[in-house]
Amino acid sequence: MAHEHHHDHAHGHTQSHSGHHHPAPANFNRAFAIGIALNTGFVAVEAWYGWQINSLALLADAAHNLSDVAGLLLAWMAALAARLRPDARHTYGWQRASILAAFTNAVLLLVAMGSLGWEAFQRLGSPEPTQGWTIITVAAIGIVVNTATALLFLRGGEHDLNVRGAFLHMAADALVSLGVVIGGALYLWQGWAWLDPVMSLGIAAVIVAGTWSLLRQSLHLLFDGVPEHVDLPAVQAWLAARPGVARVDDLHVWAMSTTRVALTAHLVMPQGHPGDDFLREVSDGLQQRFGITHTTLQTVTEPMLQPCHELQPVDHQHSG
Repeated sequence: MAHEHHHDHAHGHTQSHSGHHHPAPANFNRAFAIGIALNTGFVAVEAWYGWQINSLALLADAAHNLSDVAGLLLAWMAALAARLRPDARHTYGWQRASILAAFTNAVLLLVAMGSLGWEAFQRLGSPEPTQGWTIITVAAIGIVVNTATALLFLRGGEHDLNVRGAFLHMAADALVSLGVVIGGALYLWQGWAWLDPVMSLGIAAVIVAGTWSLLRQSLHLLFDGVPEHVDLPAVQAWLAARPGVARVDDLHVWAMSTTRVALTAHLVMPQGHPGDDFLREVSDGLQQRFGITHTTLQTVTEPMLQPCHELQPVDHQHSG
């Protein structure tokens, strides 16, 4: 049985695609630095005024904003870790850090919303009078800070789950601050102290709904699931339709990071190894059609006797 191996044909090409996939990664360093500085400053201001006027809403929001600083730091460290070069002990490098950070960010956000919801329930029982104008002013600053930070990550969130986690975190906070402003205004107008916790519960529900897909997708990728934008049956069909390919075996597609996708497959080619040009064309096709940046193909003249699923008795009978 003739086995021929072909590994990723051109790392330079792969990296250029990766660069195209999430625009100018270097710009996100600036975005993270600005976002962390703005939010740390805002936490200090909000906590100070919350303490001065004895506003539980402002103190709780300050604590929540502190979790955002942690979330941004986490996403930034993961983005930097993903760019570390592979070595003999970590042959893929640390790219998976970005998936882990997206997952942790989702969990952080859900915990923060849970605590916000719990606090809102507590306050429904005993609404407290407070200083409306101070709350409105401080929360309005929060809207500006959080919206500005969210916009820094807006264009990267489409292609990168880790950046999307950072964006969601900041957009969620802008909403929370908006709720606090509206609650404060209505409190000044009508004296409805109960409105603040009710608004908080509504906002928490909206944010949990938005965060759920981030949690589900990142967990899926952590367990080597096929990324959502890759249609696996279409990949299999496209590979099987290549000239000289009789069938495709042992096809695996998984996410190396929140922006890079890998594929390995056995191409059964009875006529023998077709040459490097064919393999290069297939790799290019996978990259352009499906966004798969790291391809490893193995050509065989007949199916391997022991497929990857040899532990399943059905396959033993099939191959024997």
